[in-house]
Amino acid sequence: MSAPIHHVPAHRVTVRAPAKINLHLGVGSPRPDGLHPLATVYQAVGLYDDVTVTEADDWAVGLTEPVDGVPLDASNIALRAGRALVEHHGIDLAARITIAKGIPVMGGMAGGSADAAATLLALDRLWDLQTSDDDLLRIAGTLGSDVPFALVGGTALGTGHGQLVAPVPDSTSVWWVVVLSDDGLSTPAVYRHFDELSPGAPADPPVPTALLDALARGDVEEVGDLLVNDLWPAARDLRPDLVDVEDELRLLLPGGVLLSGSGPTLLMLHDTVDDARAAAARLAEAGHRCVLAPGPVAGAHVVTYA
Repeated sequence: MSAPIHHVPAHRVTVRAPAKINLHLGVGSPRPDGLHPLATVYQAVGLYDDVTVTEADDWAVGLTEPVDGVPLDASNIALRAGRALVEHHGIDLAARITIAKGIPVMGGMAGGSADAAATLLALDRLWDLQTSDDDLLRIAGTLGSDVPFALVGGTALGTGHGQLVAPVPDSTSVWWVVVLSDDGLSTPAVYRHFDELSPGAPADPPVPTALLDALARGDVEEVGDLLVNDLWPAARDLRPDLVDVEDELRLLLPGGVLLSGSGPTLLMLHDTVDDARAAAARLAEAGHRCVLAPGPVAGAHVVTYA
């Protein structure tokens, strides 16, 4: 155990972390450890969870409002993030973690990963640990494939099983209509069904160079044409109702339609907020719940000290 770190007296820090979508999600065959190799292009979008940490005698996690599907025991990923950070520094500290959810739960938008990333950053600032960026990313990668990207934000290429993140040039500024679902979809179940449907998946899915070039040039139309998600057939099989929703979205002629991660959230791409608002209004008239989200946006960042 390292020498004790002198930290600032107990106070409160709030960090905001964004949802993510995968503009491209190429999935390979599972490795011996059960993880799938990925070639993915992440984009952070403007839906957020806020995580507030305060020093405490024992670890605890809670929500500002009740939300189904978020565990509040030791399995909570934000709590695991906090424990991983103090273990890294060899210190005996604990905190109360309070999460305000704005990212759909079990919607394929990495809300749990955002909470973990926000917790790492918030506790680092709370205790003035001065953890290096490399160490924060390494710790994040042990918690889940999407956690490092939630720290980085913007647009980035993810490789390995998604945890190796490298920012990429992105000259686009777009708006997404995020079409919410009343029922979540289990990520492990989607991946298991992908394996059943795709026995010939490559060991190493290729990097989508055409999409990266279109992003760098700011060509929104081409980006829309190049949206890919290898998990989409599995999600359609598990949730046939998504097929009808997808058809409705395509009738509105957006720049592109995308399944977010493992689903069930669906997205429509627009290059102006006015077009996005008009599409969202039509969907609302048809009975769908939807919100608007700009992209790309920054990764996890401190919003309040108190």
